[in-house]
Amino acid sequence: MKLTRKVKEILSWYESDNPGTKANLARILMTGKLGGTGRMVILPVDQGFEHGPARSFAPNPAAYDPHYHFELAIEAGLNAYAAPLGALEASAASYAGCIPTILKVNHSNSLATLKDQAVTATVADALRLGCSAIGFTIYPSSEYQFEMMEELRELAAEAKAAGLAVVVWSYPRGPMLDKTGETALDIAAYAAHIAALVGAHIIKVKPPTAAISLDAAKKTYASYPVEDDAAARFAHIVKACFNGRRLVVFSGGEAKGADALLNEVRAIHAGGGNGSIVGRNAFQRPKEEALKLLSDIIDIYKSKV
Repeated sequence: MKLTRKVKEILSWYESDNPGTKANLARILMTGKLGGTGRMVILPVDQGFEHGPARSFAPNPAAYDPHYHFELAIEAGLNAYAAPLGALEASAASYAGCIPTILKVNHSNSLATLKDQAVTATVADALRLGCSAIGFTIYPSSEYQFEMMEELRELAAEAKAAGLAVVVWSYPRGPMLDKTGETALDIAAYAAHIAALVGAHIIKVKPPTAAISLDAAKKTYASYPVEDDAAARFAHIVKACFNGRRLVVFSGGEAKGADALLNEVRAIHAGGGNGSIVGRNAFQRPKEEALKLLSDIIDIYKSKV
């Protein structure tokens, strides 16, 4: 596999990492229809853990089968597939080497009342299953955010030493934030920057809105405004990730119409984001419809900005 100039440039940003970790980052970046472009589309299927099986899979019953998600990601030509331990264990042998995998190593669920996540898998599990990376969620603003960051510190150090990449879901939530605040521009940028500072190779955040949540930040944004445009907001998040020297991808969020999702992807691409992690908007659709949607997303990321 010959690396493209763009992928070589991206790998140069990770100055402390060993060849194993860089090889796994390269594997993700060079796989699928976007291979070599510096853009990514990843399929995450942790929603069964987070929301329950019926809420996640009843709209497309084929998605109850963990093999379905591997097949969808492979047929769509995606860069990687992210899932919890059990889902990967149920499928790993059948699809070994077919697509890079990301083991999500912590989770919450809809039965919990705390803004926290339990560690449910290990770096050893990721190595045993042939994964390229581990994934970990932090909740900036949660009462448990510091414990989550400390857990991440230990798991990330172990993963990097073993040659794995680290993907951080940085989702602000907690008592000081309402629903608007969780995706406000200043909070989304803060969450992305925190993920970069704790050592993420790939950062996953939600698309930002135009709202400014923190009173302390309003004066700054008034003096240094971000243009009221979706692409400009995505560019602001990219700038918060070490001025674009860390890969940042954006969640597809709750199920929405194809046009709305594609418009969002166009703004991510125009703003310099590295791609999308699309879960429910893909696997809750019938397979052919999902493949069409993912193909359209990939075509946008292939296009010139």
